[in-house]
Amino acid sequence: MASSTPPFLLASPSSSSSYPTRHICILRNLPGGTRRRPRRVLITAASSPNVDVPLKVTKLVTFLGKGGSGKTTSAVFAAQHYAMAGLKTCLVIHSQDPTADYLLNCKIGTSPITCHNNLSAVRLETTKMLLEPLNRLKQADARINMTQGVLEGVVGEELGVLPGMDSLFSALALERLVGFFGNVGQRNQQKDKFDIIVYDGIGTEETIRMIGATSKARLYLKYLRNLAERTDLGRLAGPSLLRLADEAISLSGNSSRLNGKISAEIWDNLEQIVERGSSVFEEPSRFGCYLVMDQNNPVSVNSALRYWGCAIQAGAQVSGAFGFASPNACAESMETVKKNLSPLRYSLIPPLSPGPSPDWNVIMPNEISQSARELLPMQTNHSIPIVPSVRFDPAKKSVTLFMPGFDKSEIKLYQFRGGSELLVDAGDQRRVICLPSQIQGKVGGAKFTERSLVITMR
Repeated sequence: MASSTPPFLLASPSSSSSYPTRHICILRNLPGGTRRRPRRVLITAASSPNVDVPLKVTKLVTFLGKGGSGKTTSAVFAAQHYAMAGLKTCLVIHSQDPTADYLLNCKIGTSPITCHNNLSAVRLETTKMLLEPLNRLKQADARINMTQGVLEGVVGEELGVLPGMDSLFSALALERLVGFFGNVGQRNQQKDKFDIIVYDGIGTEETIRMIGATSKARLYLKYLRNLAERTDLGRLAGPSLLRLADEAISLSGNSSRLNGKISAEIWDNLEQIVERGSSVFEEPSRFGCYLVMDQNNPVSVNSALRYWGCAIQAGAQVSGAFGFASPNACAESMETVKKNLSPLRYSLIPPLSPGPSPDWNVIMPNEISQSARELLPMQTNHSIPIVPSVRFDPAKKSVTLFMPGFDKSEIKLYQFRGGSELLVDAGDQRRVICLPSQIQGKVGGAKFTERSLVITMR
């Protein structure tokens, strides 16, 4: 039965990229600079301890792993788990892989469809998602006549998808469903508000890049603000662009954030929105991220370990790991995997073949499934053991960075702004570490031990 929920499209886009920096050897003294932004504060949503009570906020759950490791199967398993526990769940697929269709025994389309009790599913297609924002801009332009009819001549149906658009529109769709930036009013306008969104993305690296997008966007936003406020081009074009954006927002049915505000207020609001978005991925109540692997395949296991480190670099925490039960499973390899993943909890999912639709009423209560379901908490206050990604020791004036999946040669350090922060480069991700005042200074040395980089400050 098809749902009447509107297609998942527009919200505010967020950038994903990295900091411009200089490369410096990890054990050398590094030059300093001057300034520092305040560290963001995390806000954890409260929840009733009763599992049957819907979550106060929508939680996003996703899976990371090598291609073919079983991410889609894990996503379907998780979606069924939450739905059968009474939480309103939506499985969001962004690929043309029909595995989820077979496992759920329903045809998943670009509009949400109800597959089972409490479980809906939708397939994101970028070619269709880019039409709504274009039409919205056309309507706004027709009212203010900024492009003098040029925009009206653009035929959206003939536009193809360019590299990078898939990730951008995935982020917009997830923002509409989850509300990373605090768009509570927008989400509440939907007929169906979900407790859980399970996201099966295009690929693990794209998902990790999307996780880190909001934290990376802050620096780009700072430079754009400088361009808009300090250059003739920015002062000339800025008001017209803001007016077009304001009209598009009002046409979407949302209250305008720009009307009547001066430029400085608008930029301050944007910075606050990005701060809220970046904090979501560090809150277990809002975000769950799990590794998936074939425990009998060393390449799959090593890839999962690598993605663990990359997720930490992107600003997220991994909550657990899954493999798949197999009659050929080796007990020795299982113990090795558990040791490598420690202290993450590791569990097995029953094997699910995309043949005849599986009977979930039989699969979910069995012993293997019960163990796996314990890794997927339904309460926002559920305690999950997570290794802190950063530990400060003022007495030793040291910083310890937990970096699983990397070795010393792959980690590069940079230092700017007068020794008030470190920038860590690894796994094609850059992460800024804000140093407490007692530890600030120049790097005196660094060593890599037990999957952690220990940095001593002078």
